[in-house]
Amino acid sequence: MLQIQSFTFNPFQENTYLLYNEEQKCWIIDPGMYGAAETQVLLDFITLHQLQPQQIINTHAHIDHILGINALKQIYDIPFGVHQLEQPLLNNAMGSAMMFGLQLGVAPRADFFIKEGSDLLLGEEKLELRLAPGHSPGSIIFYYPKGEWAISGDVLFQGSIGRTDLPGGHHDTLLQSIREQVYTLPDNTRIYAGHGGLTTVGIEKRSNPFIQA
Repeated sequence: MLQIQSFTFNPFQENTYLLYNEEQKCWIIDPGMYGAAETQVLLDFITLHQLQPQQIINTHAHIDHILGINALKQIYDIPFGVHQLEQPLLNNAMGSAMMFGLQLGVAPRADFFIKEGSDLLLGEEKLELRLAPGHSPGSIIFYYPKGEWAISGDVLFQGSIGRTDLPGGHHDTLLQSIREQVYTLPDNTRIYAGHGGLTTVGIEKRSNPFIQA
């Protein structure tokens, strides 16, 4: 079984996730650490649990989700992957950082692209990849059926949905993505979002004021 650990970083209170298996191999999802102190929090957990980082994978490439990528690549020499439709966001990462008053250094470079409809394997454990555009063009949901959870990025939050007023966003497309890619998961599926607390598909279908089943 994959274990999941969450961290909250940077001025946007972004949720970074670390997944690891019984062999101590791990993935880092949406590393948003801003500055050395936040980076050290993640490194300390990895060291304490004797984890072996394998790669960085992102739900999408907005600035608050990519701030820690370069540090991790430098420390662990691991590749970074994201959906190819997110490349324009990476290309504009420096401009986004300046707009929000953040220091980025250089924009992260994708080493590989992840594709919807395929799976990612960490040992024998499988993550399903679901394309859910609307918040950004190539937003991916990572679904782990065995553990009954999904990492939704900024597609769906506890009691809310992702904003659609940023470049590449589209409100109706986001609502369609939620209906087709999130609300089709079992109701007991836990949702680990890019911001905020834990929820479930069933709770959001019944009570999310922005979109219900």
